[in-house]
Order: sequence, then structure tokens, then C-alpha cells
Amino acid sequence: MKKRSKIFSKLFMLCIMVFFYMPIVYTVVFSFNSKKSLTHWSGFSLRWYDKMFSNATMMDALGTTVTVAVLATIISTIVGTITAIGLSKSNKVLKALVERINDFPIMNPEIVTAISLLMFFSALGVQKGYITMLIAHIMFCIPYVMLSVAPKLRSLDPNLADAALDLGATPYQALIKVIIPQIMPGVVSGALVAFTMSFDDFIISYFVTGNGVSNISILVYTMSKRINPSINALSTIIILVITVVLVLINIVPVLRKWGGVKEQ
Repeated sequence: MKKRSKIFSKLFMLCIMVFFYMPIVYTVVFSFNSKKSLTHWSGFSLRWYDKMFSNATMMDALGTTVTVAVLATIISTIVGTITAIGLSKSNKVLKALVERINDFPIMNPEIVTAISLLMFFSALGVQKGYITMLIAHIMFCIPYVMLSVAPKLRSLDPNLADAALDLGATPYQALIKVIIPQIMPGVVSGALVAFTMSFDDFIISYFVTGNGVSNISILVYTMSKRINPSINALSTIIILVITVVLVLINIVPVLRKWGGVKEQ
């Protein structure tokens, strides 16, 4: 009976995995189809990748996506890390209040955040476009960075910074040479998560952009209403980037831990 139960559990998990990953595999495979059909395989070809890279609209969307993701990652990582370090030295009431506020963008449905940002920018009379998209991405990336950095800070010796100051380090040197290196795995993880969240965001980006500015997610949405296999090629690029980032998120901590053990 137990053996049957185990077999059933494994089959059930296999079905779940197939259900989740088959559409991704299908998209990748048909991005190399030589014909326009999205259901009939006609042979291997890089035709749709060539069309994608020669399409100015797609390249503009790709450039916007990459630059927004990189800038949002850099800025949110710096702001989130500094804020997390500051909170670790703050009193409990202020720390608890800021942490609850920090949870709002994560717990809120994206549609609520998107509408709120749309109304906010409209109330300020700000023209929607690249800058508003960048500001929105920075806003929802910062909480993820703080969540990644905070556990590393809690695991540090609270007297570490004081010891560095007693040994002659300036506050800046204590921050850069003592605190930051100790929490670097959390900073790197937060940056990778921020990049992933920014790169594939659709709902918030769709509400806060304008003036012909669109990222890859918005472009795929607008192109999905008509048959265009270039979407498969573009989606494959997105899948590849996200996969690489997710692999890095999981491998970097392991490599750092393995390197530390090796040095010892």
C-alpha cells in the first residue's frame, strides 16, 4: 500500500512538472521553427531570431527592459542595503514600523500597486514614460533587497562595527571594509532578485509607461493578439535571462560557502 502511494505521489509530481514546464519547452522549441505555424513543426531555423533582431520596435523594447532593470537593480540595491543597515541600528519601534511599510509592496496585489502609482503620477502631473517606469521599478525592488539583506545583518555580531571603530577605522571604512563584506551574499541575492523582478514585470510597467515606451513584457502582450513567431524568439530570450539569474541566485551562495570552507 505504501509502495503504491509513493508511486502515485511521484506520478502526480511528474504531471505537475509537465503541466508547468511544457508551455515553456513548447515556446523554446517553436522559436526555432522554420515556418510561421505555431502548431506544426517544419524544420530547424533561426529565421525568427533574425527577424527579431532586425525589428527596431523589438530592439527598443529590449533596450528599455535591460537599461531599466540594470538601473533599478543598482539603485534599489544601494538604497535597500543602506536602509537595512540603518534599521539594524535603530530602535525597535522605528524598525518594526519601517519593516511593516516595507512589506506593503510585496503583499499588495500588483494591480493595486500599479493603479496607485498611476494615480500618484497623474496627481503630480508627471508625464508617463521611461522615468516613471524606472521610478516604479526601483520602488517595488527595494523591499526585496531589504528582505535579502536583513537576515545577514541579524546574524552579524552587533559589536563588529564598534570593534572596527575602536581599532581606528572611520565610520565609512567600517561600513565598506567590515559590514558590507560580511553581508555581501545577501546583497548579491537581493540584487539578482531585483533584476529578475524588474526584467519580467508587466502589470506595473503597463500602467506607468507612456509615449511609446514599452518593455519586453508589454511588447509581447501587444503582439500576442496576432500570429507572430518572433514572440517565441523574444520569449525564449526572456526565459534564458531569467533562468541564468535564478541559477546564479542559487549557485553564488553555494560557491561562496564552498570557497570559505576551502580557505579554512
